[in-house]
Amino acid sequence: MPKTIATDSPLAEITLRKYEKPSSNDKRDLVKKLCLSVGLLQPGDSRDIIVDILHAVLDSDVPLDSKQIEAIVIENRNTRRLPAKGIASSNIRRQLKRLKDLFLIESIQNKYRINENESLEKIFEEKIQKYYINSITDRVREYFKAIK
Repeated sequence: MPKTIATDSPLAEITLRKYEKPSSNDKRDLVKKLCLSVGLLQPGDSRDIIVDILHAVLDSDVPLDSKQIEAIVIENRNTRRLPAKGIASSNIRRQLKRLKDLFLIESIQNKYRINENESLEKIFEEKIQKYYINSITDRVREYFKAIK
């Protein structure tokens, strides 16, 4: 009889990576490094559609629905001659959920915008660093303390 291994699902998780200081003037490159830095994109991953989705939301002055985002992403990828990987509507919606889960964007009446129209720096400080990361490190600290 095969041995069943218990699987524990995390309540929250975040990956943080440190890269060199921002030096590019190309906004897409900066958004890509941000996505890599917070674990939304893996190093060497050829499916970088999340970069284009976040870039589209950042560049818009008005909230966008998923179809509008998809059209912008396709146009931008064609302009840059990037492969059309990951542009299916279902994948666009899945990537939007990942951005929402990390508090970078929010949806209001099925339209997406940067969370509370705040700067990304403020979102990082208030939502990710103070709330998300602190709650994770507090729990890890509890495990360190519990092991005697």
